[in-house]
Amino acid sequence: MNERLQQTTWRFVDQSISANQRSPLESFAMDDTLCHLVGQEMSNATIRTWVHEGSVVLGIQDHRLPHIDQGMAQLRANGYEPIVRNSGGLAVVLDAGVLNISIVRDETTPLSINAAFDVMVDFIRALFPQIAHKIEAYEIVGSYCPGSYDLSIDGKKFAGISQRRMKNGIAVQIYLCVEGSGSKRAELIREFYAAGLQGEETKFHYPIITPHVMASLQELTGELITVQEVNERIRQLLKAWNGMLVELPLQENEHELYTYYLQRIIKRNESMLKK
Repeated sequence: MNERLQQTTWRFVDQSISANQRSPLESFAMDDTLCHLVGQEMSNATIRTWVHEGSVVLGIQDHRLPHIDQGMAQLRANGYEPIVRNSGGLAVVLDAGVLNISIVRDETTPLSINAAFDVMVDFIRALFPQIAHKIEAYEIVGSYCPGSYDLSIDGKKFAGISQRRMKNGIAVQIYLCVEGSGSKRAELIREFYAAGLQGEETKFHYPIITPHVMASLQELTGELITVQEVNERIRQLLKAWNGMLVELPLQENEHELYTYYLQRIIKRNESMLKK
């Protein structure tokens, strides 16, 4: 177990229900706010959970698809609203069966990119001790948003990790496909790239999606595990580590900073989607 996780007094921000009907842009603004607060020693290190329905979060490269308008139209036709995020990676699906977790800490002690990813991997293994030995971190070819820290069991991906650094803070973000069909989510992204590329050659190599390499934790474990159950596991794990839980939503004196970052990310997203 990563000592940084157990020795830290974590602030817990639970938005697993409250953010459900909001735009994911609000969550990225929240993580920017927390990066600022934690990095400037205005808040304890923070773990935040969040869920958004019916969205596909695009990366910068996705927005450079030759037929991006058709790609986004394909997503909307399937009931998903596209946005462009401010961290790395490619398109990912957010819905009611996907739990997102952000670990935000400062860079008082320098942390390499891989070491920051390892913190999240250790956290996920601690959440699921019965299957921790089965969880592997390596790129799953054929998945959407592939990366060297894809989390999988028996070669099937159920989670992907990204990170963002600013104001001496680090936000390591993971999406966990907890409920539903991983392959159906992958099929949605496969159709998005088909519509966005329309067979054209591009300098950037977009992933060739093979839906069967993705699955949810429900599918992988054969158990009726739910988003809210995993959220409660986080709450109990933090209590076990610290003997108490500092559950603290955004405070009144932090809202001005959040409003600033939200306005900034909304303007950026609007300018990207207009291009």
